[in-house]
Amino acid sequence: MNRRIIRTLTQAAALLLFLLIIVFLADYQYKVLPASIHSALPSHHPGTVVTDITVTFCSTTNPFSQCRLDPDKWQRVEKDLYLKSGWVQSAYLHVRRRKEEELIMGEKVVMDVRVGRLDPGIAEKGHGEEQWESRPGGIWILRSSKRHDSDGEKVVTAVDILFGADAVDPRPTWTLKQTPLLLQSGTDTPSARLTIRHGHPNVKAEDKTRDSSLRVRKDGKFKILQVSDAHLSTGTGHCRDAIGPNNQAISNCEADPRTLDFIDSILDDEKPDLVILSGDQVEGPASADTQTTIYKFAAPLIERGIPYATIFGNHDDEGPVALSREAQMAILQTLPYSLSHPGPEDLDGVGNYYLEVLAPSSEHSALTLYLLDTHSFSPAENKYPGYNWLKPSQISWFQRTAQGLRKEHAKYSHFHLDMAFIHIPLPEYGEKDSVIKGGDWKEGVTAPKFNSGFYDALSAEGVVAVGCGHDHVNDYCALRPPSPPSSSTSTATYPSKDVNHHSVLGHTKQGPWLCYAGGSGFGGYAGYGGFHRRVRVWEVDANAGSIVTWKRVECCSDSEKKARMGELMVVDGGRVVGRE
Repeated sequence: MNRRIIRTLTQAAALLLFLLIIVFLADYQYKVLPASIHSALPSHHPGTVVTDITVTFCSTTNPFSQCRLDPDKWQRVEKDLYLKSGWVQSAYLHVRRRKEEELIMGEKVVMDVRVGRLDPGIAEKGHGEEQWESRPGGIWILRSSKRHDSDGEKVVTAVDILFGADAVDPRPTWTLKQTPLLLQSGTDTPSARLTIRHGHPNVKAEDKTRDSSLRVRKDGKFKILQVSDAHLSTGTGHCRDAIGPNNQAISNCEADPRTLDFIDSILDDEKPDLVILSGDQVEGPASADTQTTIYKFAAPLIERGIPYATIFGNHDDEGPVALSREAQMAILQTLPYSLSHPGPEDLDGVGNYYLEVLAPSSEHSALTLYLLDTHSFSPAENKYPGYNWLKPSQISWFQRTAQGLRKEHAKYSHFHLDMAFIHIPLPEYGEKDSVIKGGDWKEGVTAPKFNSGFYDALSAEGVVAVGCGHDHVNDYCALRPPSPPSSSTSTATYPSKDVNHHSVLGHTKQGPWLCYAGGSGFGGYAGYGGFHRRVRVWEVDANAGSIVTWKRVECCSDSEKKARMGELMVVDGGRVVGRE
């Protein structure tokens, strides 16, 4: 009896499995299941698929032309394909999308896209039987009405526009078309180029590339590359103050390719564990499409799988065409390996956050990195001309955070270290009685004229080093003399003061060291006597509680390019060193 029951159950299970396979295959080809069930199957693409693409043209001299199609059917990519350089004409890309489960029988989906003058079915071998459809701007689309094609990895699920001959798209599953759209734009206008996503993103794989965990290597080392003032643009850009190995001026120089070649070489030589982009990555007035510019500086890091964190400078969102800090940070947060974060919404600025670097073999933090937004131009130009300053909300957040982390950091059996990165230097960078080491002071320190007391907060909370940018040809490290002891404690608040006043909070600690990164980009200035672009490297030794820093320079002979310029130990045994 038992054998008969087991045999019957086995046969029933086999039949049920057979029927499920048949239904699954039928649904894959013909969608026979209800949408709620079909959408839950592994073969289904969540989100939407593209069913059509077109370009619309409009002119201020033609009242009947329009650059926006029916918004219930078409989504417009909000980028003028002429980058607003046309006197009277504009053009916009429109994309039609549908949810995969809402497609009706026989409705076509876009499977491939080409750009060119000739029908790909004629111009390309092996495509003779394909029926390509022409669209304005030299676009050709290949569409299919086969039911299973909307579930495949070849279906087009998103379309975007980037600009310039040097444009790149580092996003996984996106492909940038090499041929620009055929629009007859001006020669000085970066050309518009389609970028296409096939299939839907692998969410789990992309989440893994945005894993926020940083860890000291097994040898106890952790290397940070600080890149500041790249000043990249949309298009290849124009060099400023470019000089060769013999300090001879270079003409006909394209800024962005040269800047990125320099950064590429440093990434390959130094192999950093983290890159800090400390402001003015984007030359706002020269970046007609900020998204394109962001992708250019992110691509080398994504290609190498290097985590990176970003703060903004005064030029990143400067000008009427640049994206806001909020919009730029939103883009950065979607990119692989980006640890960038806007920070708490109730703070002034965008990009106030911290990163923890874990010890090699435990979950304790060995290194905390604070990143803060130093804003842009002064809000009180008549009284404090020049640049803005860190606000009380930011300083209080830093204090609360540092003090809140202290108990957890105390559990770490080795030296725990704290560093900070900003763009605009603090007023203390310009004090003449500081010890200056490891570099040159070649230009005036353009710090805020109002001192909000952030240096005192950094010192009281034990931060050992600060890296900034902004003044391109300064690349020194400065260490102030200790102030007289005070009865104030690390839990005190820090009242503001004018820069010509002495510190209101005395302390006996040395530090932090105040170091410039130097300008890295050929799109920014670099005068003052033969200055070559450079970046700063910070190497932390968690075992010894030490930090050594040096610069790498784009110049001269191969040996000089690979040299550690101005190498300096700023921390040893967990304590700031360097005044002796």
